[in-house]
Amino acid sequence: MPTTLEEPVDLPAGWRSVPYDPALPLPAFASDAEVLVVWGNRRASLAEAAERLTSLRWVACLAAGTDAVEEAGFPAHVQVTSGRGLHDGPVAEHTLALVLACARRVPDMVRSQDERRWASELGGVQKVHDTAFRTLAGAHVVVWGFGSIAARLAPLLGALGARVTGVARSAGERAGVPVVTPDALPDLLPGADVLIGILPATAATRHAIGRTMLAALPSHAVVVNVGRGSTLDEDALLDAVRTRRLAAAALDVFDREPLPASSPLWAEPRVLVSPHAAGGRPQHAGAFLTAALRTYDAGEELPNLVG
Repeated sequence: MPTTLEEPVDLPAGWRSVPYDPALPLPAFASDAEVLVVWGNRRASLAEAAERLTSLRWVACLAAGTDAVEEAGFPAHVQVTSGRGLHDGPVAEHTLALVLACARRVPDMVRSQDERRWASELGGVQKVHDTAFRTLAGAHVVVWGFGSIAARLAPLLGALGARVTGVARSAGERAGVPVVTPDALPDLLPGADVLIGILPATAATRHAIGRTMLAALPSHAVVVNVGRGSTLDEDALLDAVRTRRLAAAALDVFDREPLPASSPLWAEPRVLVSPHAAGGRPQHAGAFLTAALRTYDAGEELPNLVG
């Protein structure tokens, strides 16, 4: 069990738990572990665990995305589960905050405050019928990657007057929201005010939000990415924002993290940088693991099994 897990876990009878610091090498006496709980582990430590833990049968990842675990090189017989559902609330709230920050021009206000300048262009009498994205009331929000996080987010957007369309691998209706497949994006994006990316990191989704998709959006649109950094072409986004083919962007995830100080995204005033802050607080992880361990101990199929 990683020391980053704050909630207690009730183990099945006969089980023993070994705490470990995910920032340090695994303790030698844990080499015979059958289950490894992962939360906040670095990629190097996961690769070490894949090599050393020869008795391992299950990696319980508390993150919603398991790409780092899958890349670590664990044997094929090791089951991998995700923390899907544990982050829905925090990520939905953070995504809503990023969308509203762009709509209400909060980054501009912060810069004005730093300069001790009363930015009259941000307040006072404003246009009611503005072509720019300034409110969720009547806005069309497209959410690409419509899973459990999006299902939690959609009602929050709807409560503020937005119309939400989801995009996923299969079409239908989820959480009261119409969901289409990616094939519909070229026709859908020209009428979008906001595009929210909540895509997982896979070979198929790399730079899925690229030049073609960004070019389909209207010039007043805002892009928000809270999925995985690899799903967005950062160069294409920066070019679109700088040339005003897009109004703004708010990014919580990046191709390389931490985002290097040399990245031009830092200096672009119409890009809001969020340091992978949307998640990081799994809800009810202790209860989830308690139930999952009992399921495993009983020989039943694990929840959130990947692959």
